[in-house]
Amino acid sequence: MRLGTSSPLSYDSAENWAKTQVDLGCRTVVFPVQSNEPEKKIIEYKEAADKAGLSIAEVGVWRNALSQDPDERKQNMDYCVEQLRLADFVGARCCVNVAGAFGPKWDGPYKENFSDEARKKTIQMVRDIIDRADVKNTFFTLEPMPWMIPTSPKDYSRLLEEVDRDRFAVHMDIINMTSSIERYFKAEEFVDECAEILGDKIRSCHIKDVHLSTEYTTRLIECAPGCGEFPLRYYVSKMDALDKDMPVILEHLSTDEEYYKYMDYLKTILDGI
Repeated sequence: MRLGTSSPLSYDSAENWAKTQVDLGCRTVVFPVQSNEPEKKIIEYKEAADKAGLSIAEVGVWRNALSQDPDERKQNMDYCVEQLRLADFVGARCCVNVAGAFGPKWDGPYKENFSDEARKKTIQMVRDIIDRADVKNTFFTLEPMPWMIPTSPKDYSRLLEEVDRDRFAVHMDIINMTSSIERYFKAEEFVDECAEILGDKIRSCHIKDVHLSTEYTTRLIECAPGCGEFPLRYYVSKMDALDKDMPVILEHLSTDEEYYKYMDYLKTILDGI
């Protein structure tokens, strides 16, 4: 298991960026340079990571490749392809995006996200990105979301078969998939299910926590590690058993100080893994 964060933190050079990550306790990173930046800069950050002993867990996309606007969809598809090629160039374990939304918010919750049309277009979108990028050393992945496919390990496994591309793999965000009371209360069983079904297809993981509100509706709230009830050590132990170099990426915090605080917490509860 290699801990990392989704934030580059404050830095002023490639060398300083890598040192800051190591000082934080990271052994893996999310690559902070984009495909539309100069190749010289990309190489500089790749070499800084290598020199510091940091693996590159992910190259992110975070754009809607299923946008209903044709021009925007084309731009986002092109960006997906270039980010996947970047991931291949720097030796990242994966390039990650979400499937995309059928509405105005790029990652929004819409009924249409679960339509037959959405599934067919998602399958074709992933195939097109992988075929155009023609990568050899990395994988394209989709981060699970509560309101767009894939929403479960079984759904992800089905999607892997439907896409039918060797370079399509799994990004694990188990909190995003903790979208029901059953998964919340039977968290260990859900972790086991994810590990058993998706196994060696998992290329990178996110880590955070989830809290059940006591209001009289089912309201599961994402929160920082230790502020919820998810069995985080059990989760990471299962991912580590699959791959000793599995990236575990802390995300969705607001400040550098919060990243330092919750990385310290994770290092404490995950000690020995």
